[in-house]
Amino acid sequence: MAHRPFELARTRVTLFEALLRARDQRGGKYPILEDHERKVLSYDDLVRAAFALGGKLDLQIKKNETAGVMLPTGAGAVVTFFALHAIGRTPAMLNFTAGAMNLKSACEAANVKKILTSRLFVKKAGLEELAAELSKFATLIYLEDIRKSIDFGDKLIALTKGSFPRVFAAKGSPDDTAVILFTSGSYGTPKGAVLSHANLVSNVEQGYAHVPFEPDWSFFSPLPMFHCFGLLGGVLLPLFTGHKTFLFPSPLAVKEIPKLIKDTGANVFFATDTFAQQYARNADDEDMKGIRLMVLGAERVRPETREMYQKRFGVELLEGYGATEASPLISVNVPARNRHGTVGQFVPDLEWKLEPVPGIEGGQKLYVRGPNVMRGYLDPTKPFGIDLLPQGWHDTGDVVDVDAEGYIRILGRVKRFAKVGGEMVSLNAVESYAQQVWPGATHAAIAMPDSRKGERIMLFTSQQDAESSAFTAWCRANGVADIAVPKKIVPVEEIPLLGTGKTDYVALGRLAADLVAQAEAA
Repeated sequence: MAHRPFELARTRVTLFEALLRARDQRGGKYPILEDHERKVLSYDDLVRAAFALGGKLDLQIKKNETAGVMLPTGAGAVVTFFALHAIGRTPAMLNFTAGAMNLKSACEAANVKKILTSRLFVKKAGLEELAAELSKFATLIYLEDIRKSIDFGDKLIALTKGSFPRVFAAKGSPDDTAVILFTSGSYGTPKGAVLSHANLVSNVEQGYAHVPFEPDWSFFSPLPMFHCFGLLGGVLLPLFTGHKTFLFPSPLAVKEIPKLIKDTGANVFFATDTFAQQYARNADDEDMKGIRLMVLGAERVRPETREMYQKRFGVELLEGYGATEASPLISVNVPARNRHGTVGQFVPDLEWKLEPVPGIEGGQKLYVRGPNVMRGYLDPTKPFGIDLLPQGWHDTGDVVDVDAEGYIRILGRVKRFAKVGGEMVSLNAVESYAQQVWPGATHAAIAMPDSRKGERIMLFTSQQDAESSAFTAWCRANGVADIAVPKKIVPVEEIPLLGTGKTDYVALGRLAADLVAQAEAA
């Protein structure tokens, strides 16, 4: 297994320089990128395309403007991302599943006046209404129009720049803002995380030093590039370390993805537990046997998912943990040290500390600081527009337990605890109990205000015949306190998800409020 020790010196470069460094090491003709259109790009192709597109964007996007990028995961989005870096512009990756209101506030916070997108994508994804809303406050620049305007002269210039990229690429500092990413918004309005070049390159180096990769392994990523897991794991990590990556535009194509994993011979695959279950159900036994490293993040890995992958494909699932604010990787299990029920050990060169949370026993709140941790959140009211982190410490909002060997067990988010009759109850724990009672279904618990007990728990489940009596019986048989039993269990067709695959607790909160209002009216 290939291991490279973590060296801070390697992180002091810009993203474009990190791409050029990998090109020098692997060779310009090395095929590094492919997407669903099955066109393969070498490092040389990628660098030249970035200069060709960058030359056109240089005329359309002002020097101090942030460029919104609203594109599906694929070669076009990667070329656009590096084209902006070639001309010294900052991309803000826009989550096209977040809705017009969230996108408007994201664009205002990030000073986005121009959004790069594609007509074909808008049409295929059914985003015409969203595009019409966005065009009220930003100019939409369609890549098809730009591509048509690139002539022979532009290509010749791009060829020259591609031969001497360090002469022609915009100069920048590793501490400059490299990208603005927006947090998932699982519990409220998304916030803009300001990540520097050094943050992202550091996290690539931390991941590469922590996880053993074979030099000939290739990656497969269907995760969105507006999400840090998709941008870093699916794009920057393979590109900067010389591993070919295959990008697919949507994690929702559960029938196509397993076939493509087999077809492309991919060995490294990133997903969430929810999607992993769906891929397995739609896969033939041979489809995913080539996977050597499969990392799941963004939600807890269920024991039945592990068992399914082990039995059918011989794949040992690795659970990891991250946050947009940490570029995102904080910890991950590795093949030789895979402790189920934990999210592994911290990546190298990351400081951490724990602080108690009143009322919560058995875990403490995690803070992290290190070269991969952002400078702060976007705040247009502050100088330079950033609300800097106090002494560089990021409050993850997660309640964790760290054992003597440094393995992290996540007990839940501080926001994911309900105060029932003065006692703190983990909503994550309630979901895991529901999983035991109805293992074939998906569950989500939320807390609602209660005039007598402070808060009460409501459980949404895809188990259509779910009843409180079965839940209560399981809790009593397993020594779980009655306060963890949901006051109301609501069967739904499916649990709403965000574009990242995480549970959309905001949507569930609205649904719960509607149900309460209807009950009161009745």
